[in-house]
Amino acid sequence: MADLSRAHIEAFLEMMSAERGAAGNTLTSYERDLEDLQSFLVASNTSALTAESASLSAYLAHLGAQGFAASSQARKLSAMRQFYKFLYAEGLRGDDPTAILDAPKKGRSLPKIMSEDEVTRLLDLAAKEAGEAGPDQLGRLRMLALLELLYATGMRVSELVSLPIKVLDQEGRFLIIRGKGNKERLVPLSRSAIAAVASYGEVRRLALAKTGDSPWLFPSTGKGGYLPRQVFARDLKGLAARAGLRAAAISPHVMRHAFASHLLQNGADLRVVQELLGHSDISTTQIYTHVLEERLRELVQTHHPLAKQAKNRD
Repeated sequence: MADLSRAHIEAFLEMMSAERGAAGNTLTSYERDLEDLQSFLVASNTSALTAESASLSAYLAHLGAQGFAASSQARKLSAMRQFYKFLYAEGLRGDDPTAILDAPKKGRSLPKIMSEDEVTRLLDLAAKEAGEAGPDQLGRLRMLALLELLYATGMRVSELVSLPIKVLDQEGRFLIIRGKGNKERLVPLSRSAIAAVASYGEVRRLALAKTGDSPWLFPSTGKGGYLPRQVFARDLKGLAARAGLRAAAISPHVMRHAFASHLLQNGADLRVVQELLGHSDISTTQIYTHVLEERLRELVQTHHPLAKQAKNRD
């Protein structure tokens, strides 16, 4: 029976190659996954050709026990589904035992963030460079304005680079952001962000006086008319490297995560952070709950009477 199963695996791979045009790497991956499945089933006195749903479920459980990540388990399940659909279509089986199998749940990875000290180093260097006279001062002032706005508001990078020029005409410490689904939200600005945008705006006005203005706060000659997010991300990594930070770990999205995490660390409510980030569902914002959990643990250890007594006994 094992040999017969192997023959059907080979027939499946031939079909994937001839009819689906599967790439060589894909075929190799399918072959490896199905042979691993077959080895497990043979050890359980069955085979890939005759296995029932319970045996396939046991195989997935075995993968989990072996420490395979949910993504790896999902890939192997995908190979199994394709294989059993092939067997069913060819009349080699009267059922598809993978139909009732549930895909392994993928754990949500914690967002990468920067420490407050790292953000400070980045902003300090950007401010220092922006204050230096010489060629491309506009570019350095732009970088400072971008960073101050990003850390003050937690905007998505796409929202940031596409801010309209009318932002310069707004008074007060609040900014209206048009986000996903054309929804608007109001976010507060820090004093340093207001000052950075004002300084950049003045030099920008002088620089564009002869060439004509743009409807965008951060104009570009590119297709969109505003600064491409990839250019900002590249320049940010360059600044991070000059600040002595690991450039590979710094990006506009990481800065957005830092904004949210630092707010929560300093006492902000999760619902408020949800509103500021522009998340339509609180579940999206809950990726930051690890920050809240750590803060609550510190609060209990610092202020709970029993914790104080235990500390005094030590």
